[in-house]
Amino acid sequence: MPKKRILILGGGLAGLSTAWHLQKNGVDCRIFEKEKEAGGLCRSKKIGGFTFDCDGHLLHFKHRYTFNLVKGLLGSNLAKHQRSAWIYSSGRFSHYPFQANLYGLPKPVIQDCLLGFIQAYNHSLPEITQRYSFQDWIIQHFGKGIARHFMTPYNTKFWTHPPQKLTCEWLDGFIPAPSLKEVIEGTIEPNKRQFGYNATFWYPKAGGINQLPLALTAQLKHLHTGCPVSKIDLEEKRITLASGGSEKFDILVSTIPLPELPRLLGGLPKKTEALFKKLNWNSIFNLNLGINKNDSAARHWVYYPQKEVSFFRVGFFHNFSTSLVPAGKNSLYVEIAYSKNKPVDKNRIIGHSINDLKKMNIFRENEVILAQDTNDIKYGYPIYDFNYRPAREGIAEFLMQNNIFACGRYGSWRYMSMEDVLLEGRQIAAKIASLS
Repeated sequence: MPKKRILILGGGLAGLSTAWHLQKNGVDCRIFEKEKEAGGLCRSKKIGGFTFDCDGHLLHFKHRYTFNLVKGLLGSNLAKHQRSAWIYSSGRFSHYPFQANLYGLPKPVIQDCLLGFIQAYNHSLPEITQRYSFQDWIIQHFGKGIARHFMTPYNTKFWTHPPQKLTCEWLDGFIPAPSLKEVIEGTIEPNKRQFGYNATFWYPKAGGINQLPLALTAQLKHLHTGCPVSKIDLEEKRITLASGGSEKFDILVSTIPLPELPRLLGGLPKKTEALFKKLNWNSIFNLNLGINKNDSAARHWVYYPQKEVSFFRVGFFHNFSTSLVPAGKNSLYVEIAYSKNKPVDKNRIIGHSINDLKKMNIFRENEVILAQDTNDIKYGYPIYDFNYRPAREGIAEFLMQNNIFACGRYGSWRYMSMEDVLLEGRQIAAKIASLS
């Protein structure tokens, strides 16, 4: 029986993980990546002595398997960090997560948040209905005070959609839910406990986050970079490359962002085409800066829920690894969410961001920008609105009927961590291996 011909579209973390696990199972595959290097959004750049990632990327591990996999790939070039995450609200900093760290906030804010939490705690949760929104979940788990002072403004800013229009399907432990005792303890004094899936994280000791895809690609065969795909022919089971070449397939793994597929597939059934049109997303404009200053705060990242501040988060590369900056300098990344719901002026966005950094005292007038980098990420996060599930499930069914496995955050259209993506690559590889 001839071996099945397996093609993988996209050499980001999802495509690389799938290929790596297929090859470990003794199954050949070919990977086609449109950029000149693999890694997708897990690439890093060196500019003026600074190493910048394409936005912030950190490794979190819930599973021993993925830790062992990454440790095996990176060896000693991996460091563990205790998270130092903060929120800037009401004119001051508080520890993340907001709901467990009310200590130090203005007394009226503490009172509003604590009373609201107690009221929510004393009410039984209602039955979940099809129209149960993320805003419902916020209020019923944390109360109106915490919703008002952080949860609602921050999530509206991040998703670019009000939480009333979002579902809870993406949660899966991403938002910590402390007990009443823990909330009260975090009101009386600084909370010593770390909450959430990212209480600790891992990052390369030397080099940026690209060290992980580089380690994967070093072990892969048949990786073709600079090879964008211009067409996928489902009847012929053939992909056409922008260069004019073509490749036959029996099984296709697509990590291409789901909204891009109709352009490549062409001639879709009207019902399927309508499902693709229901997909929604936000975009992320990422500004990276290398600055002539020495940072003593040792923060990893800070959340900004305020409407008047352009960015929703600022992270500090130099606190992930000192190898990313020249001695005595620091570097940071700024994240701004936008969408058709909430557009931004891209001609002014850099200047606006730098002005806001100054307003927040992150960057001062006497400090000099030594290096600058931008990444305009079209597909930031899939939007979990009330069209999300039926659209995604219908599209996934159509793709599977045509021997296409959708993989990764953008390929399978889900909110996923780097660990989730590595694991999904493993799972899809196992399914394909069983068919080959």
